[in-house]
Amino acid sequence: MDTGKPLNGQVAVVTGAGRGIGAAIARKLASMGAAAVLCGRTQSTLDATAQAILQAGGKAEVIPCDVTVLHQWEYVAARVNSTFGRLDIMVNNAGVGRFTEPLHNLVPEDWDRILNTNLRGVYYAIRALAPLMIRGFSGHIINISSLAGKNPVPNGAAYAASKWGLNGLSYSVAEELRGHNIRVSVVCPGSVETELSPHTGKDPKKMLQPDDIAHVVAMLVTQAPQSFASEVLIRPTQKP
Repeated sequence: MDTGKPLNGQVAVVTGAGRGIGAAIARKLASMGAAAVLCGRTQSTLDATAQAILQAGGKAEVIPCDVTVLHQWEYVAARVNSTFGRLDIMVNNAGVGRFTEPLHNLVPEDWDRILNTNLRGVYYAIRALAPLMIRGFSGHIINISSLAGKNPVPNGAAYAASKWGLNGLSYSVAEELRGHNIRVSVVCPGSVETELSPHTGKDPKKMLQPDDIAHVVAMLVTQAPQSFASEVLIRPTQKP
């Protein structure tokens, strides 16, 4: 065991950890010594991320979870508590979107799917897991938002609404939890090369990569204890 790793002995829950940004974040935190608890809906992709972490000498635990279902979050909390007895880092990354029609043509089922995953799911995660951090008087909550939470997104109004809401939730929860020595940050990337949206006409080589977001998360969880970055905006160096 390398006791020199900055997150050695810590426990990190990452949602949407089966692919893309979530998988990159989980791998990064595990490489820094954390035990990575991988949450998401698809067992096979979570297992693939766990296998990559284990092969690299890290620690990983898979707990399938639909972030829109509260009792599944309560199960995650119970498992984390019984297995590790602590929680140090929570990364709310799971997200969905739709970018094909204006809001007045969007069916209510798609509105519910987007808002329930991107916003309600984060509320459920914090409701279920923050008490573990409060008990330990320490922790980092990092919510992966988007520059769509800062800018208009034609044909993506529901997604933008969910991310604007996530930003407001994050700033407010940060104030609620400061007294418990828990730091809450929101990360707003620009276009990332993932499966979330088509990115029509953009050069994937110029887009942000999942590892770029993982790098920022690593910086946030290793900040000096007297400060925290409440918001990070990430843009590609060259416009894609």
